[in-house]
Amino acid sequence: MNKNISGKTVVITGASSGIGEATARLLARSGAHVVMAARRTGRLEAIAAELEAEGCTAYFRQADVTKLEDMQAVVDFTCRQFGRLDVVVNNAGVMPLSLLESLKLEEWNQMIDVNIRGVLHGIAAALPIMKEQGSGQFINIASIGAYEVSPTAAVYCATKFAVRAITEGLRLENVSGIRATLISPGVTESELANSISEEYAKELMKEYRKQALPAEAVARTILFAIEQPADTAINELVVRPS
Repeated sequence: MNKNISGKTVVITGASSGIGEATARLLARSGAHVVMAARRTGRLEAIAAELEAEGCTAYFRQADVTKLEDMQAVVDFTCRQFGRLDVVVNNAGVMPLSLLESLKLEEWNQMIDVNIRGVLHGIAAALPIMKEQGSGQFINIASIGAYEVSPTAAVYCATKFAVRAITEGLRLENVSGIRATLISPGVTESELANSISEEYAKELMKEYRKQALPAEAVARTILFAIEQPADTAINELVVRPS
């Protein structure tokens, strides 16, 4: 058990696979009380059952982060269950890459809704609770796409630039006792690339993903950010394959 993690209550969005799943497993095994949120409840139920069999505390709720009421319901459930909320990991994201000239407006809007509005909804649901507590932490998962733009990734990168700006704004507003952390992984093993519908973008991504971080590496980075003492805030971390 990690003494700075043990007993902390953590909500994780996009927890049914990839970084979210790896983070839920690592934090629960480190002694945190984990509430996993995603749309796929079957997968969440299986993860929760495995963790509970190990003696960990893990709950799950179905949630679509594009709906504020869903995120509010997750936060309300967490507070009813544990009496407080210490950390929100805004991890849910989508990445249907394409060239701008392909005009895939529906996919653009999906990225805006999940990657930006989803983060804002997580903040909106939890910030009043954390403010009342006088403590809490938001960990927003961006990407190296928050720092550079590549062909086919213009809209995706724009959403991650936005997550970076939102996180920095939250830090600068300095709501008493609340920490804001941005974690920007390089290419990571996940299901993100499965949503790419454009063949050209698919081929580029195959090459790009030949060197990828395991999701557990990003989970360890999230653990590091949470386990810091109250007088220390990890504001921004970039994690790439070595």
